[in-house]
Formats: sequence, structure tokens, C-alpha cells
Amino acid sequence: MAACDKSSTQQQIKTLQHQIVELRKQLLQAQKMSSVGALASSITHEFNNILTTTINYAKMGLRHKDNVTREKAFNKILSAGQRACKITTGMLSYARNDSNRQEPSDLVQLVHDVLVLVEKDLQMHRVQLQTDFPSRPFASVNSSQIQQVLLNLIINGRQAMDGGGQMFITVGSNKAGIAEISIRDTGSGIPANKLRKIFDPFFSTKRADNQGQGGTGLGLSLCREIIEAHNGRIRVESTVGKGTMFTLKFPVVEPLSASATATPFATANSVTVTNAG
Repeated sequence: MAACDKSSTQQQIKTLQHQIVELRKQLLQAQKMSSVGALASSITHEFNNILTTTINYAKMGLRHKDNVTREKAFNKILSAGQRACKITTGMLSYARNDSNRQEPSDLVQLVHDVLVLVEKDLQMHRVQLQTDFPSRPFASVNSSQIQQVLLNLIINGRQAMDGGGQMFITVGSNKAGIAEISIRDTGSGIPANKLRKIFDPFFSTKRADNQGQGGTGLGLSLCREIIEAHNGRIRVESTVGKGTMFTLKFPVVEPLSASATATPFATANSVTVTNAG
């Protein structure tokens, strides 16, 4: 009888463990869709601009018969179509990829792919974006998951700048073989008594915005879990009234097959939180 009870308990534990794994997958997907929702308005506005450009230049091409004007119209239509293609490709790739596979990825290209999705949103909220890529490191990552982290941090930074501001995104590497992506805003900053709690589940420093986005306290907690699953670190520095900077750190790897010789990250699974004020 005891053996039967033990077997039943073990089976229940396995069932619960499976349910936890599935629920975590659903939570990650829900957070991903939340990021998409935060960008929906700006992306709709962007597509409206693209369609307006396409229609106007198509009309111009129909009105004018000379080759120079028509070539200009065709080039503008082509450019608008390519822009639309980049946005839809990025959105579909981000929304559909639920694999956990990690592979050597160009971090500068990964950031560029994210900026295609957010640049209109930043413009609409009067946020001036500046980028700096002093080097082009590769890291072994799941591109979709790291895009999810970057989108969350960029949207958080934008929301911290109600009246507009500046955002600085940097990608580089150091002599220790660590790749870094930093996102800095000039927003309201985070008080010292809250800074050490921002990665705790359900802790939030903000309320939901007008579109109902944010304020759940899950975004940064999931960001930390994703980074730790990549053998990396996430660091935050903040000064009230001046802004906040998040830095993601990953071990550098070589592109393609050469990545097998990469050195493991010695300080994995740690989070550094610094208050600069």
C-alpha cells in the first residue's frame, strides 16, 4: 500500500512539474503579446503612412508619363513596400518563435531588428534615439527571447519619459570576453528603496498606462529569468530625476561552428543592482 501511495505521489509531482512548465511557457507568450500590444498603435500608424506613400506615388506614376517621374514613383513605392516587409517579418518572427534553441547571433543585428519595431513608437512619444555600436559581438542566444527582453526594457524606458526624452542603446564587448547591450533613458529614475525589488515577481514601480499596458510586475522578473537561462547577467543603475540604465551581459562566442570553443561565463546567474544616487 505504501509503495502504491509513493508511486501515486511521484506521478502527481511529475504532473504538477509538467503543468508548471506549460504555465511558464504561457506566461512568457502572454508577456510577449503584451509587448506587441504596446506597439500596436504606433505600428498601425506606420502602416497608414506606408499605404499613404504607396497610394500617392502610384497616382503620380499614373498621371505622369515621363520615365524620370515614373522611376521616382516606382522607387518610392518599392521603398515603402520593403519597409512594410521588414516590419511584418520582424513581428511574425518575434510572435511565432517559441523555441528555446540558442545559437551564435550578431547582437548588433538583433538590436537593429528590434528597432525596426519600436522606432515609430519612440518617435510618437517624442523620444530621441541614439545608438552606438563600437564593436559587433556574437553571443549564443535565442534571438526571439532576447528581443522580448529588449522590447520590454525599451518600452519601460519610453514609459518613464512622459514628456519625451532621450534613449541611448549601445552594443559592444570588453577585454574579458563579455558582450554587453545597454539601454539608458533620461526618465524619472527609480528610488533606491525600490531598486533592489524591481526583479521580484509582481513588484512594479508603475501603473498600467492608458492602453492598459504595464504595471503587472512580471516584465522585469521574466527578463531576469530569460537572461539567466542564457548564462548571462542583467545590471541596472538608476538616479532619481536623471534616468535608468539596464545592461545585459553575455559571454562572447565566435560565429557559426567556431562557437564550440567559447569560454563559459564565470559569473552566470547573477543580477547586479546599483543605485547611482
